Amino acid sequence: MRNLTPITDHPLLAVWGDSVRARRIVGERITFAVVEMAPGADVPEHHHPAEQLGMVIEGQVDFRIGDETRTMGPGGTWRIESEVPHQVKAGPDGAVVVDVFSPPRADWDGLPMVEDSTPRWPRVE
Repeated sequence: MRNLTPITDHPLLAVWGDSVRARRIVGERITFAVVEMAPGADVPEHHHPAEQLGMVIEGQVDFRIGDETRTMGPGGTWRIESEVPHQVKAGPDGAVVVDVFSPPRADWDGLPMVEDSTPRWPRVE
């Protein structure tokens, strides 16, 4: 894998069906992902061993981590410690978020690739 690439060179993965898709870059100890959420996309409560940090790039999300809930727009950030239950729902216009996981999300290795991979972000003019 090359070290310097545009995010759009990475395959688009169906993370939660058609409503939540992501492009990722995997390092030795970290996964970086740009996640595209369709309007109203719902990521049900789940947890994983990876610690997760993230930020909203565009749109809006309703996020719950443990018993804390917040609606966030661009610039809103989160920190999820290992194995803490969390869920998220995209706003009416959908959202684009950046997520970073450590250790890498090996469970994403078997996700299907999306054929129509026109990115929501960055916008292609």
